[in-house]
Amino acid sequence: MTADPTTRTDLAARHGLSAERMPRHIGIIMDGNGRWAALRGEPRKVGHTAGEAALFDAVEGAIELGVEVLTVWAFSTDNWKRPKAEVSFLMEFNRDLLRRRAHELDARDVRVRFIGRRDPPVPRRVRDEIAWGEDLTADNAGLKLQVAFNYGGRAELADAARRVAEDVAAGRLAASAVDEEALRARLYEPDAADVDLLIRTSGEQRLSNFLLWETAYAELVFTEVLWPDFDREELARCVAAYQGRDRRFGGVRQHAR
Repeated sequence: MTADPTTRTDLAARHGLSAERMPRHIGIIMDGNGRWAALRGEPRKVGHTAGEAALFDAVEGAIELGVEVLTVWAFSTDNWKRPKAEVSFLMEFNRDLLRRRAHELDARDVRVRFIGRRDPPVPRRVRDEIAWGEDLTADNAGLKLQVAFNYGGRAELADAARRVAEDVAAGRLAASAVDEEALRARLYEPDAADVDLLIRTSGEQRLSNFLLWETAYAELVFTEVLWPDFDREELARCVAAYQGRDRRFGGVRQHAR
């Protein structure tokens, strides 16, 4: 079960975190697998495999902290440009990972959702596994784990805009009613809260087309840690950086001059 947001957990206590100021939605760009492997003289796929433990320790950390939604980027629409062998590995790795871990996530009351395009070139066997994992965990009420797979922020906005155009053309939506909420309602997961905290590992400092709509007012934290070395303690350190900031959403401090 997701931790009670009014309870100060051991992880929160170790890092001086306030339960009342915990981010509802955390997004993570899991970066640095290839560099982690290269530093060890190993092929890139070894880094991807090593990243599995980091992911599930981060999930456990999010549960302990009482985070509502955790979105992780597993495969981008741009990753198809990588060597064919690496793309094939990532397809099978993500399929096998879900098969291995879905029951564990289900037992932890985690609801798994995939966001991104589900049509070819994503193989049918991968799409079937995605649907199975979502169905298995659909009734869970704890942490919502969103896996961005074959995902791009611009692609999501283009798909939402196309749905708006289709609804206007079909008479289901008046052109005069097209506004921000109409577009939001047609995102991949429109009911998820906006991202409060976006973390990118490996020292890179860019969004790279991730959750462009949802991160409009997110706090950005960049950590030098390579993804396979990430864990719940590093997650908590990133949350501590988030809690140390003054979020004004375009406003000013109450006593600012």
